[in-house]
Amino acid sequence: MVRVPKIAGAQLAAALRDSITRLNRRLRQARPIGDLTITQLSALTSLELHGALTPRELAEAERVQPPTLTKIVAKLEDRGLVQRSPHPTDGRQVILAATETGRAVVAEHRRARDEWLAKQLMALTPEERSVLAQAAEILGRIGRSA
Repeated sequence: MVRVPKIAGAQLAAALRDSITRLNRRLRQARPIGDLTITQLSALTSLELHGALTPRELAEAERVQPPTLTKIVAKLEDRGLVQRSPHPTDGRQVILAATETGRAVVAEHRRARDEWLAKQLMALTPEERSVLAQAAEILGRIGRSA
């Protein structure tokens, strides 16, 4: 049986934040080597997850300023990973969407990270994996809350 230490709220928050940060850093390192930056991959992933967005919507989702996003999108467009199309109701705007190639790049990055994490999980005991399954569900709820 896995022993879970009792930790006060603020300590638990700090411990979770630190652990999630370290895991996220390691997952980023597990991604395929290529010339996409983390920021470019994040923007491409947002388009893949949310579907077509205006540049402003994408900038808000990525929490970057519009001029920064313009540079990111230009590089993704140059590589054929993102396409622009006219906005259906506002001629002054465009819609950005991941191309089929862009979606394949996101899928490959996901696959590599999932493969690395699955390998790490297999080194754990069944009880530890059970605890992590419960934690994943709880963290998912926290992430969905406002």
